[in-house]
Amino acid sequence: MSATTPSCPTAIRGPALTFTGDPFRDGLDKTMVHEPDAIVAMDHGRITHFGPADRVLPQLPAGTEIRDFGKDALISAGFIDTHVHFPQTPMMAAYGAQLLDWLNQYTFPAELKFADKEYARMVARAFLRENLRNGITTACVYCTVHPHSVDVLFEEAEKLGLRLAAGKAMMDRNAPEALSDTPQSSYDQSKALIAKWHGRGRLLYAITPRYAGSSSPEQLAMAGALWREHADCLMQTHIAETRQEVAWIKELFPDRRDYLDVYDHHGLCGQRAVFGHGIWLGEPELQRLHDCGAAISHCPTSNFFLGSGAFNLARALKAERPVRVGLGTDIGAGTSFSILATLGEAYKAAQLNQQSLSAGHAYYLATRGSARAMYLDDRIGSIAPGMEADLVVLDMRSTPLIDFRMDFARDFAEQLFIQMTLGDDRAVQATYVVGRLAHERGDGPAARVTTPFP
Repeated sequence: MSATTPSCPTAIRGPALTFTGDPFRDGLDKTMVHEPDAIVAMDHGRITHFGPADRVLPQLPAGTEIRDFGKDALISAGFIDTHVHFPQTPMMAAYGAQLLDWLNQYTFPAELKFADKEYARMVARAFLRENLRNGITTACVYCTVHPHSVDVLFEEAEKLGLRLAAGKAMMDRNAPEALSDTPQSSYDQSKALIAKWHGRGRLLYAITPRYAGSSSPEQLAMAGALWREHADCLMQTHIAETRQEVAWIKELFPDRRDYLDVYDHHGLCGQRAVFGHGIWLGEPELQRLHDCGAAISHCPTSNFFLGSGAFNLARALKAERPVRVGLGTDIGAGTSFSILATLGEAYKAAQLNQQSLSAGHAYYLATRGSARAMYLDDRIGSIAPGMEADLVVLDMRSTPLIDFRMDFARDFAEQLFIQMTLGDDRAVQATYVVGRLAHERGDGPAARVTTPFP
């Protein structure tokens, strides 16, 4: 038994929300499960029972410890962040500039500090604490070009029992010399990291060419070769975040049909590929993403912060050729670790595209939808027997304003919408990782994170 999992059955009680399918395709009435008084029981890191309390209680083993969170809680599968840069945590809220200038002015100087392994470890710990405080139990993470940035992140995540995907950034051009590798060294270092970490416990490797602008054709080809050799790894990169970037990529790769074709040509488009942003993709690119089973990570707080644009979710999910879509905070251009705040911005992005995003659909994106984007929906993202016991418990009355506003909510849909419009990290009452309480909100402004960190 892992040191991170309890040695006896435990259970939590309260209202619960989960999804059995895709509401964008099949509708909320057929896919959303809301139990006003539910029991979620856990043992050896997995969910053993889920359902109405009056039905589940008689089924629990004798001696099962039950924690009742009360009627104003909401139990959900743990939140999933499909696109985030842990090294950028120290530079969140950096003023000014749009994407390409912002990279040079803020991002690269911040990542140069990761030559110091202990500095990298300090940031990794802060990053993982924030994930737990915000109910994030799985993330798909960009590290720096330094291999030890991957090592320290995985070492700290392993202590917590987290399910995490991460990879060393591959960059051999248009970056500072100290942050640049070569096609061969990026291949060799990534291959060694895969051998060390991929599939170790709950850890997964993500092959990570940063984006086409920072990788030569030779490096992209090496990344594609590496992915063919390790097809069960994820692959993550950026695409079509700004119009300026799209035009620049066309100059760098004049022989390629479009931005996605740059990656596709080099063998980097397929199942378990997660492309960050995708705001300015054309219809042929969306069709190709659908055909190959790749995903887009929707990062609304980052897109608004840098003025990149408003991702058209409905267009990506078009019924004739739906693309897998997950949700990303994109720290540090993203302005909040809070998934609730990120959902609120996703709603605004939809509004700017003359669409509406219901709270039910939004919560699907943050849980089962993001799990599906990472091809992990058989393990995480839903509450059901056999699933890994990663859970978040929300306080539906976490602030005086929300408490007041909830008194006027007409139904559960409106209650959910209030949370994603007004809620933030204060709403996260508890976070469970493989059935273990990993974070519990404190009474004051600081939270208690139950980690093994010194």
